[in-house]
Amino acid sequence: MIEDCVMTTLSAPAPPSLPATIVLIAGDGVGQEVIPAAAEVLAALGLGLKFVEAPAGFGHFMRTGNAIPAETLAAVRAAGVALFGATASPSTDVRGYQSPILVMRREFDLYANLRPAFSLPGSYARANVDLLIVRENTEGLYSGRERREGDTAIAERVITVRGSERIARMAFTQAQARQRPAGRGGPCVTIVHKANVLKITDGLFRETCLQVAAEFPDVAVNEVLVDTMALRLMRDPQAFDVIVTTNLFGDILSDEASGLMGGLGVAPSANVGGQAAVFEPVHGSAPDIAGHGWANPVGTLLAAAMLLVHIGHHTAAGRVRQAVMDTLRAGILTPDLGGTATTKAVTRRVIAGLEV
Repeated sequence: MIEDCVMTTLSAPAPPSLPATIVLIAGDGVGQEVIPAAAEVLAALGLGLKFVEAPAGFGHFMRTGNAIPAETLAAVRAAGVALFGATASPSTDVRGYQSPILVMRREFDLYANLRPAFSLPGSYARANVDLLIVRENTEGLYSGRERREGDTAIAERVITVRGSERIARMAFTQAQARQRPAGRGGPCVTIVHKANVLKITDGLFRETCLQVAAEFPDVAVNEVLVDTMALRLMRDPQAFDVIVTTNLFGDILSDEASGLMGGLGVAPSANVGGQAAVFEPVHGSAPDIAGHGWANPVGTLLAAAMLLVHIGHHTAAGRVRQAVMDTLRAGILTPDLGGTATTKAVTRRVIAGLEV
């Protein structure tokens, strides 16, 4: 069954150590609705987990002049894991504002963004999909090197051997460890790039990934240009296992892949590094529905399941995934999936499913 094989791997999961502390960063908008929902579900597991609430977000910036205070960073550093909601990111430059998730990625060197996409039980999702996008998370066009020179705006795209090597190694390691549905074949990593045009930057990324591939002879490897990949991901997603790519390409492709599941509201992700790991739903702060109780908590609950795997609670993670699947299968759906259920109704049904 699909629910028995998705999201089963993360890098170097820690052994269980009860009680574990999880930092909860709700952020802005619907983050303040879905993070409490996930905390309720995690608490219902009876694992003795401890929670520390910490502020961050554009709203906090507007009140204090700081989008993510030092105390929040210290809490994440001490706990090693956090569950993050969403932040409102202005489209124009706001002096002094830095996106909290980008700050955490830099502060804790969260170099790998893991974005699984898999079939959910409903007509809103594509069938027989089970893939993982491994996105480089700290460099590329998101390196923060932008400047104006008169009427010209310039952004520098930074690709390094170190960054490319470690994200490639993460991808191949994930491919080795992933469980697959019967008949899907062995592990395979697809390297996605645009080296035919970006010959130096993507050329370096491609060359480095292929060098790492030689260390994993048991994993098949192929490569696809990013524009072709955007098409193939929609036409034939069942053909892919693990996809590794650069920061911007990974951001776009992984949001596209969430459409295979049913949309941004159901897609989970993990930001993983050597110092910490931050788990989050893919969606944004959704100010148009914030406060109405309509936010879909599924992406956050599945991100919480990924967190449980990371800290060693594999059985509990499976219980959460199964309860989410059963809730969706029962038709308890928020409006984004065509239903009328509230955030609280979905959460209550998931918690009830944990007790079965």
